Amino acid sequence: MGLLSLASCDTFLDKLPDDRAEVNSFEKVTQLLSSAYSDGSTVYMMEWSSDNVMDNGKMFSYRTNQDQLYRWKDVNTNGNDDPRHVWGKAYFAVGNANQALASLDKITEGNVNAVKAEALLCRAWAIFQLSNAFCMAYDEAKADTYLGLPYPKEANVSVNSRGTLRQLYENINADIEAALPNVSEEYMSVPKYHFNVRAAYAFAARFNLYYHKWDKALEYATKALGTQPASLMRTVSRYKSLTGGRWEIHDNYISSSENANFMLQTAVSAAGAATYYGGYKRYNSGFDVIMKELYWASMPWGSGSVDNTLYESHLLYGNSQQIAYPRLSDEWEYLDAAKSRGFIRVVDPVFTADETLLVRAEANIMLKKYDDALSDMNVWVTAHCAPTAGTATRPTLTLASIQSFLQNVAMVPEELTSNSDRGFKKALHPQGFTIDDTQTQLLYVLLQMRRIETCQQGLRFMDIKRYGIKIAHLLDGENPLYFESGDLRGALQLPTDVIESGLEPNPRKN
Repeated sequence: MGLLSLASCDTFLDKLPDDRAEVNSFEKVTQLLSSAYSDGSTVYMMEWSSDNVMDNGKMFSYRTNQDQLYRWKDVNTNGNDDPRHVWGKAYFAVGNANQALASLDKITEGNVNAVKAEALLCRAWAIFQLSNAFCMAYDEAKADTYLGLPYPKEANVSVNSRGTLRQLYENINADIEAALPNVSEEYMSVPKYHFNVRAAYAFAARFNLYYHKWDKALEYATKALGTQPASLMRTVSRYKSLTGGRWEIHDNYISSSENANFMLQTAVSAAGAATYYGGYKRYNSGFDVIMKELYWASMPWGSGSVDNTLYESHLLYGNSQQIAYPRLSDEWEYLDAAKSRGFIRVVDPVFTADETLLVRAEANIMLKKYDDALSDMNVWVTAHCAPTAGTATRPTLTLASIQSFLQNVAMVPEELTSNSDRGFKKALHPQGFTIDDTQTQLLYVLLQMRRIETCQQGLRFMDIKRYGIKIAHLLDGENPLYFESGDLRGALQLPTDVIESGLEPNPRKN
């Protein structure tokens, strides 16, 4: 019996303690990196915190987390779009990225440096996404007091403190800068679902825009876009000829063959389904938001649903409570042949040529390179607007034409009390940087372009945070709620179990 016991022990010790597959080849590392992209998404949390949604009335159905996010309350549900799931999935992805980095030290075959670059970008991207949701916008004057997030850099070694926002951004920046020189697509079977070259530089551009590094944002956006950015713009005009309605438009929008899509990311999320399923009707992109703030708002390219050259303004679907351009939808991952069980997913074009172009335009505005900024803004207008529609004509934007247009647009009152006062021109109170009158005028239009370009993707909430835009959430039968400039609720509260385990919560009093 003693001999049998020793033999069994020897056999057991020949295995890894947790039966984990040993990552000991180039192929296995690249396979592991597929799980270094988070299966959770911050989109839902951030979109319902923004001014892209409104209260359509008590008679309509809603989800508990919608109500909590709309009221800027702490979310205490545990669904796929809630803090617990999003946080856990992001750090699971970070753990896999760190495991890949550790395994690469033992591998000599293949383009090891390129795979290391992808792993570094995955780690930075997962935590950058979390920072947009759970941290304040970067402010140089407050970066040492604002809370950051744990930034694990070693496999199987936890980090139990948040650090500062400055330290967080420094960590993200270090990973991006270390990765960029070595990014390569040579080993990627489907580059659009990985950090290919364009996606890597688009990420670097957006990060540096949020970091107030305008020169770097400009440089990296240019590397992502190349010498002919107009050729990469989404050809929105062709969507009008598709006969399959919202579903065919959506399928084309998220296609990996679409030049404008730099990187696509999947997640278990109802962010797409919420744009049209009835259970989400109360808090959604209702008529008044669409008419006065989004696609039908009066802009240099037109207004309303008829006299409007903006292609997207003629490609909206739904009902008065849920009006959506079919950018996102629900994708189903079935677990059995009968299609009776599965996950509801979303495919999000997290980096596109069109949004990256607007990153560059914003950076140029901040650098006071107004001609370059207007050039990019006009490239966007040409791609997204028809030559004519009704009485409207596609504009060629100039500083003078923008200033003339804005003179006739009323500022939205910061104490919004009714839908009749809605509009797109909201006062800007930049967080950590300053803008003059000329920059302000250009930014009103640029931020509206970004709002249209990224609607449903959560990025509008980051623009609200970055520019300290005061917004109101009207409520049926209740007093309006206001999100102030520099509002600490812009850093969504951490998951309850994370706080209970000892991580410092986000403060809630300004």
